[in-house]
Amino acid sequence: MAAENGIDADAFEIFDNTDERAVDTLADAYCSQSELFSRKAVVRKSKDTLRCAMFLLVTGHVDCVAAGKERSTGDVVFEASAIVGLAEGVETPSSLGIAEIPGFSDVGGITLGLADCAITAQPDAEELAGIAISSADTVATLLGWEPRVAMLSFSTCGSAEHESLDVVRKAVSLVHERRPDVKCDGELQLDAAIIPQVAASKVPRESEVAGRANVLVFPNLHAGNIGVKLIQIFGHAHAYGPVLQGFASPVCDFSRSAPVEEMLGNVAMLAIRAAATKGAL
Repeated sequence: MAAENGIDADAFEIFDNTDERAVDTLADAYCSQSELFSRKAVVRKSKDTLRCAMFLLVTGHVDCVAAGKERSTGDVVFEASAIVGLAEGVETPSSLGIAEIPGFSDVGGITLGLADCAITAQPDAEELAGIAISSADTVATLLGWEPRVAMLSFSTCGSAEHESLDVVRKAVSLVHERRPDVKCDGELQLDAAIIPQVAASKVPRESEVAGRANVLVFPNLHAGNIGVKLIQIFGHAHAYGPVLQGFASPVCDFSRSAPVEEMLGNVAMLAIRAAATKGAL
């Protein structure tokens, strides 16, 4: 395909998962450092390109994996969880998207981290707290930000009562308890999270986050998925990601509808994370 399109492929190292000798070598390398899968299982699973990529990541042949253009997010997350595994101390993977939103208010534009918009459908308080902490760490590593995490809701600081709000409030408490270094506040409505004037009106206490949040944590996947698509369709936002978080090595997932521009952004973020993991930044 490269030759047909006049592209010099010498810059690429291509692993052919239909080459029996190459797969045998990969299986040997994997089994020399892990007993999770048998050699026979690695050979069999490597017939699938996604699984093969994960084995290449585990064995250090590659530093990161980008996938999903032709596979569902569920497939990517499942294979990464099963083969690459989770980072130490992480109980569940999550995702973070980066959105560049032009024409926001009087500041011309805004860039936000958005989580979790791809994986956890209905997180409990423990999972929601983990998403907030992982997201804070991801934007700090990836973008060099000082994260200010807003836990979003339909209520701001007790303006409404519902059992679902208890999950958000408990998650905020867990973040404060486990990572007091992370600036996190909630529950906050979206406008109170990112518009200073609204925060001044709705938030009755001092907050380092309200009105100036740069990481938004949605209460569930319904809100996250709808929110991202709203800003893309009506706000003409450029959304990059989702960045998958919590795995032992960097993995990213493309939307199957992702344009090339979005894929390039994802790969750039993935490369930065991989470099940071290897201490190359």
